[in-house]
Amino acid sequence: MTQRCDVERALRASAPHALVDTLRAVLTRCYGALSVQLLLADYGATALTPFDALGTPGAAIPVANSAEGRAFGSQEPRRQVQQGDVVEHHLPVSVRGERTGILTVRLPVERSVPHTVDELLHAADLLGHELLVAERDTDVYQRARRISRLTLAAEMQWQLLPARACSAAEYAIGAQLEPAYAIHGDNYDWASDAHELTLAVTDGMGTGVNASLLTHLAVNALRNARRAGIGLEDQAALADQALYAQYRGASYVSTLLLRFDLATGRVQAVDAGSPQLWRMRGKSVELIDLDPQMPLGMFEETHYVAKEFEVLPGDRLLIVSDGVYAAVSPEGEGYARRALARALHASTLLPAATVPRAVLRDLAGYRGAESLDDSLVVCIDWFGKTGGQAPGTHDA
Repeated sequence: MTQRCDVERALRASAPHALVDTLRAVLTRCYGALSVQLLLADYGATALTPFDALGTPGAAIPVANSAEGRAFGSQEPRRQVQQGDVVEHHLPVSVRGERTGILTVRLPVERSVPHTVDELLHAADLLGHELLVAERDTDVYQRARRISRLTLAAEMQWQLLPARACSAAEYAIGAQLEPAYAIHGDNYDWASDAHELTLAVTDGMGTGVNASLLTHLAVNALRNARRAGIGLEDQAALADQALYAQYRGASYVSTLLLRFDLATGRVQAVDAGSPQLWRMRGKSVELIDLDPQMPLGMFEETHYVAKEFEVLPGDRLLIVSDGVYAAVSPEGEGYARRALARALHASTLLPAATVPRAVLRDLAGYRGAESLDDSLVVCIDWFGKTGGQAPGTHDA
């Protein structure tokens, strides 16, 4: 049996809460690891928090200006030589584009050879997949990701999300919600198969738990319709009916629905409310003109019509909620007027997974003050079947 197979088998046999302890024992035995530590990305994606199965909090490491953060941003291993002939390896832990955290392994310098590093990278990849499965059965990893307490509404919203990033041959997606620990109404969802990618961005009216409950009903109604295999327009109509039946028009959900044909780049769009869709093609940034229709649940039996447009390899799409594009500077200028395009240009070299965080960081500086409104950013890089160059392929 090879060492690589030993790591995989050990992780699969491990208790869900003990994955890191199990991996530490294997890496110590097989590679002479002096220490093994898992750092998990927090909900705001601004810090990496040390995992301890006993729940003892450790000092968070900022993503900015740290070796661990650079490995997290670039998704490439980083090597640091320590005193006493020790080398520290920071290895990305991710699953299909979703950046979970960093595995830090300290090795004696004589054991720090390329073949071993390749094996450790594979171990980090295996750990990422096992963490995804383990979170069904334990809260220890969720607890470790928190640098402050989530509100109940935020807890509900984060549990509803698919992930913060996803990648395939034809596209890469990144998304982020703010305020990460107190979000209430904004949400996103996506699903794909061999032929298409469907994406929904929703914004339930109101605040707190009421907004979260409203969004939960909308997202699950859309999922139910999507999983029944019906068209985009009927997905919107069925979700509209579900919301109206519950709230009778007193509450509604602004929604943008997109369906991408993976083979052709043709996109169907149902614009049912406030989320905006921007496209960067080359150096040009423009708001995509869609057909505005009524939000879901506002009226009984609303008829929705999809509009079509095309994306080309190399296009970058940005979906933003009104908490982003309608934000104003201290001088009263709206963010969408000029600053949004500047932020997109400034993040050209970033991968899709890190663009939302960069835009929200720029937005925070633009506002100059805290905002109580939700802010949501979703970035989609389109490669298409031709395997076009991603807009952002460099280190974050």
